[in-house]
Amino acid sequence: MSYIKAGTDASGNDIKLFYQDLGTGAPVVLIHGWPLSHEMWDYQLAELPAHGLRVVAYDRRGFGKSSQPWDGYDYDTLADDLKAVLDELDLQNVTLVGFSMGGGEVARYMSRHGGARVAKVAFISAVTPYLLKTDDNPDGVDQEVFNEITTNLKKDRADFLKTFGKQFYGVSLLSQPVSQAHLDGDFARAYVASHKATLECANSFATTDFRDDLAEIRVPALIIHGDSDKTVPIEASGERTANALPTAQYIVYEGEPHGLFVTQKDRLNEDLLSFILEGVSVRETVGTTTIY
Repeated sequence: MSYIKAGTDASGNDIKLFYQDLGTGAPVVLIHGWPLSHEMWDYQLAELPAHGLRVVAYDRRGFGKSSQPWDGYDYDTLADDLKAVLDELDLQNVTLVGFSMGGGEVARYMSRHGGARVAKVAFISAVTPYLLKTDDNPDGVDQEVFNEITTNLKKDRADFLKTFGKQFYGVSLLSQPVSQAHLDGDFARAYVASHKATLECANSFATTDFRDDLAEIRVPALIIHGDSDKTVPIEASGERTANALPTAQYIVYEGEPHGLFVTQKDRLNEDLLSFILEGVSVRETVGTTTIY
């Protein structure tokens, strides 16, 4: 198995990040969402390398096969972990693809490390620019929502993860966009994560303000979000990220939930390939209509 060292913990033990490195060509780094691991990118890892791309996906500290230190789950540290991946593999002209929580790592890396080694960025169902509702962020999500997540994780993490998985993909009595087998697989991926990491990362993506980070992005950007996302509502995230990056390509997946990397896996693969290989369609606004 392949690991990258990302510093040491308070006891001097190495913090190791597990990664997969597939294909050859222009590099793409996939950053997974909470509370999963790099294995969430199964359908992307099976397709993107077939198109002349080198695709790297790694487990965030505390998740998957990576080390589970007691601390280091703030976005500054997580952005430094991403830097360790890019530096250790000596990747150049990279496309960073961040899903959900991973979108925050993309944004913070671009500001904290000046966008070094990065040619393009993609935000998929991302938590940017700022989820928490505050006086200067009235369109955010109420603190009580995040308090409930913390309470339920502490009460019964397994039960929370089972329930959360259904919301993640928009599963209901009438809608079954993914199989029970897939939900079971996601539960297994999420449950092996550190309890502490799961709690701390939930707090990080809920309370971290990325508005200044987005202002530092100077490379082509892609934003994809489902308008039926109940986990990271598009009104508080995708739409506002698009407003913050007015030249970015913004694609709304109508009727899609948070986990569109599975529910619309083929379309997402096509859109990512188009963005990475063919360039960017810059938005133009005519009246109230956005065109490409």
